[in-house]
Amino acid sequence: MFKSLPEPWRIKMVEPIRMTTKDQRKHALIEAGLNPFLLKAEDVFIDLLTDSGTGAMSDRQWANLFLGDESYAGSKSYYQLSQVVKTIFDFQYTIPVHQGRGAEQILFPVLIELAKEKGVTEPVFLSNHHFETAQAHIELSGARAKNCICSASLQTEIADDWKGNFDLNELAKEIKNNKKNIVAIIITITCNSVGGQPASMENIRAAARMAHDSGILVIIDAARFSENAYFIKHREREFFDQTIPEIVKEMFSEADIFTMSAKKDGMVNIGGLCCFRNDEFLFKQTQLRCVPMEGFVTYGGLAGRDMAAMAIGLQEALNEDHLRSRIAQVEYLGNKLQQAGISIQTPVGGHAVYVNARKILPDIKSENFPALVLCNALYLEGGVRSVEIGSLIMGRNPITGKQEPSLFEFMRLAIPRRTYTDNHMSYVADSLIEVVKNADRLKPLEFEYEPKILRLFTSRFREIER
Repeated sequence: MFKSLPEPWRIKMVEPIRMTTKDQRKHALIEAGLNPFLLKAEDVFIDLLTDSGTGAMSDRQWANLFLGDESYAGSKSYYQLSQVVKTIFDFQYTIPVHQGRGAEQILFPVLIELAKEKGVTEPVFLSNHHFETAQAHIELSGARAKNCICSASLQTEIADDWKGNFDLNELAKEIKNNKKNIVAIIITITCNSVGGQPASMENIRAAARMAHDSGILVIIDAARFSENAYFIKHREREFFDQTIPEIVKEMFSEADIFTMSAKKDGMVNIGGLCCFRNDEFLFKQTQLRCVPMEGFVTYGGLAGRDMAAMAIGLQEALNEDHLRSRIAQVEYLGNKLQQAGISIQTPVGGHAVYVNARKILPDIKSENFPALVLCNALYLEGGVRSVEIGSLIMGRNPITGKQEPSLFEFMRLAIPRRTYTDNHMSYVADSLIEVVKNADRLKPLEFEYEPKILRLFTSRFREIER
């Protein structure tokens, strides 16, 4: 007989959340320009906008936070964090940053500048799918970001264990045809933009081998590294008997550099990393950018207490009981929606359920943002905040200014770590089921205000008639 396992923690402190009326939510959404990012958090009942920095820290993290060393230079908290990085990832050089985009803004310009010094005229980065801030920083630094996405990820209702994989044939073709301009390949684990989907160890190894055989750097975007390791353990036969720490070390053995938003699997509310396996030259060049952009090299935009909490969080992220519980909660919400006939990316990933807005709102064109329409409707119905992963987040071509075609129109329901119960997930599912019943009443959107980059965060919209 199947027995569901309870969460591997008990609640020590609670934070009240407030349900608002539909009229209050309508007013709040209009004030926010129909953009969930611009809502006040106090006007949100259940917040699934992101799993980034929104989880609950453990008693061990809070305890270590009080031991944080706030010295400007040479903080013992920095050295504690660096030692944890060496132990878990086997990387020798650590730069702390305020979050993942802090790592991107100090690393990518250095790599592009060095590539141009070697004669590269049209620098490009290849990925299984770039995270949106990674793509933005690549483009802001004068390079192109290109994705080599596997075809399985496009078939949302067909289950495939490894929808976060590279299309290795496409990657090989890109390297063969444009080797001289490729600055690095970026392996995103798990792959947020295709539905939080994992990459297999086999695929990681093959992609890294192609890069290294051609003298190309390998970078891991490691925001959800432990979730990816959990999927490898449970889906890839070679690793059934290995521990999560062993699998993590194996994954990172394929990379030269990794960037991390520690606000995800680092289990903290703020913080990130930019780390180098053994390249002291690149480490020092990146440190030079860290000082003016983030802060001194041993704090990098963080308080000592935040580094202390991160050192514990990185270790807790490797706990298999935690990973089993977390991923089971995501599956719980996904199963509820599937049972109601709602189209989602399958199988569900490690951190979120991705609802296929294109299937729910087929009459709303991509340029009118069907997934954002769905996000707004869910907020109005139940006070649940979510985020668009589709044409809005894809943005415009930096050269032509035309809307980039989006492979997906997803509404992402990102679940914070150790924060909500399955009862909350049932409420989210019931609210969305009610929205889908009345989907034909929903109206398309157009821009009222559109910033040039990362427009999902601050754009404002108006409704138009179908």
